[in-house]
Amino acid sequence: MVKQVRRTVCASAFFFVICGVLVSSARAQTPVIPPDASNRVTATSDRQTVAKASTAIVAPLPAETALRIGIGDMLEVSVYGVPELTQKARVSSSGDIYLPLVNYVHVAKLTPDQAQAIIEKKLVDGGFLRNAHVTVQVTEYVSESVTVLGEVVRPGTYPVLGDRNLLDIISAAGGPTDKAGKAVTIVHREHPDQAEVIDLAKTSGEGGPVNPTIAVGDTIIVSKAGVVYVVGEVAKPSGFLMENGSLTVLKAIALAGGTTHSAALNNAKIIRKTPGGMEETPIPLKKILAAKAPDIPMQPEDVLFVPGSASKNVAVRGLEAVLQTATALSIVAVH
Repeated sequence: MVKQVRRTVCASAFFFVICGVLVSSARAQTPVIPPDASNRVTATSDRQTVAKASTAIVAPLPAETALRIGIGDMLEVSVYGVPELTQKARVSSSGDIYLPLVNYVHVAKLTPDQAQAIIEKKLVDGGFLRNAHVTVQVTEYVSESVTVLGEVVRPGTYPVLGDRNLLDIISAAGGPTDKAGKAVTIVHREHPDQAEVIDLAKTSGEGGPVNPTIAVGDTIIVSKAGVVYVVGEVAKPSGFLMENGSLTVLKAIALAGGTTHSAALNNAKIIRKTPGGMEETPIPLKKILAAKAPDIPMQPEDVLFVPGSASKNVAVRGLEAVLQTATALSIVAVH
């Protein structure tokens, strides 16, 4: 009897302990709500609602702003799980590409996503595939490109994806060559009669008038630097590039290594090509070298001739010999 009472008491005590643990656990899991909790919950709910609404109303960019396929572009069309249908095709002048099974597909003026959807539909409607997943990639944007000509490392056609400026395009073409001048001509497709000439020496990477934005269809022509020729009694007769578009007599003589001991400095002259023919202009080279006369600017294709003391008077035959020498030097300078 006593043992039975003890078992009953122990069972009752154990029951109350378990109830106490469960109540404590429940209290621990129940959040403590301060007086303004309802306002905070409402505010949080409102913010979540606004965030969801904002996400819902933010639509992707309209198709008009996307890059579109054009005539001449090269496309690579692949079908997931069917490598045999992978095809490269160039958009024809009519705006079509030819694909196995589906025949011709008109893709001009479509975005790649739109072209994908059309090809998928043709594959499904034709009964060729049950679920078609097509990818269209434009590997060569001919219709969205500009042409770079002249003195650049890699003349050719380059795509314009997004906003690109003059320096971007020239850089894509490998940059100017060693013979490039500072003048760059931009012929705009929309206004071919209003060519724009830019001085590369004044360009900067910040954009603006000196680094204009290049539009699709524009043609960029990087000029060749002007060349002057120094011949006669100088250490290194040659043709020299006019860096920054200018070169003076004194600088030209310095580039040629200076005059020789037999040079007739007072008989030096510049031979210049004019609409009326070749024109000779005597220059006071001795005074220029002695800083007693102002330096003289030269023009592209000028020939600075420094005769020897034995030929102070240049006859017609002598002039022809000078021009032949300058022509030979021009070939060397170009190659």
